[in-house]
Amino acid sequence: MTNYYNKDLYKILEINYDATEEDIKHAYRTLVRKYHPDVAKNVDSLIFKEIQEAYEILSNEESRKKYDVLHRFYKEKIKNEFQKKSEKSKYDEFMKKRKQPQNQESFSKSINEALDSLFHSKKQEFKSKEDNIIINGEDINLDITLSCFEAANGTNRKVNILHTQPCPNCKGRKFINGAECSMCKGTGVISLQKKINVKIPKGVMQGSKIRVKKEGNKGLNGGRDGDLFLIVKIEKNPYFDTEGMNILVNLPITPCEAVLGCEIPINITDEVIRVKIPPLTSSGQKLKLAGMGIFNKSKTKRGDMIITIYIKLPASLSEREKELYTELSKYPDKNIRKDFNNAK
Repeated sequence: MTNYYNKDLYKILEINYDATEEDIKHAYRTLVRKYHPDVAKNVDSLIFKEIQEAYEILSNEESRKKYDVLHRFYKEKIKNEFQKKSEKSKYDEFMKKRKQPQNQESFSKSINEALDSLFHSKKQEFKSKEDNIIINGEDINLDITLSCFEAANGTNRKVNILHTQPCPNCKGRKFINGAECSMCKGTGVISLQKKINVKIPKGVMQGSKIRVKKEGNKGLNGGRDGDLFLIVKIEKNPYFDTEGMNILVNLPITPCEAVLGCEIPINITDEVIRVKIPPLTSSGQKLKLAGMGIFNKSKTKRGDMIITIYIKLPASLSEREKELYTELSKYPDKNIRKDFNNAK
């Protein structure tokens, strides 16, 4: 929309200045039904075009904010300064020409030239102000999925980011001189792909936010760039999980290890932990290793490692193993189902 800032878009849509997004949509739908060329064939098509352009600007939060600033500037700045010192020289020149002897045609021409010069100067000044409005870039939120090991020990990740920023050609206005911007195709924004390497610190937890400064959407006209926030998601694992700063471990052991006891190495953190399984350990029994979990951000506290034991049977047996289990079956524990049989 050419010189859209000097038009009252709110009056065009017949809404209040504090209209909500829903109010704007409702007003637009109402006016379309009233002024659409297919419906109101005798109505000037420019009215419908103005309604469309007003809706495009006010329905977008960023372009609406920009319009409000520009329109307020137009009403207050241009109107109030029309006869101030900056225009005095042009006014004096106009009065000088007026006093000179000239015919009616020449006099009319001088008026038009003076007024054209006056408004052209203001238009250029206003456009300069408009093109230099500072627009800050928005932040980008992006999910990143880590394994439990990566969350506990930290890692490096290559992240693919889709940046969006106001179109530098139309300054986010979507239109230039009434025509759709050729660079952004009338969207008001352009998109750029970028890959960056991000260092994931140790001890991040589910839902943690990792801030990467100035890697969000770009600002315009000196506005600050937004930040990138990586939201941590820890992938599910049948053996390892996290709960706050605690590491949860589901540790499978063999029947022999459960009966005789053993020592099993676990390397989920950056140090190998040797876990002692006591003899006659039952399936479902829990072991707690204090201070062997995840560090907090300041590394002043550390969670625990909580191990849940479960006895896993072999998928198949060799002939020798069958012989040994057969031999072992000759010495049954007669009291193993005592509580079961008495539970009546």
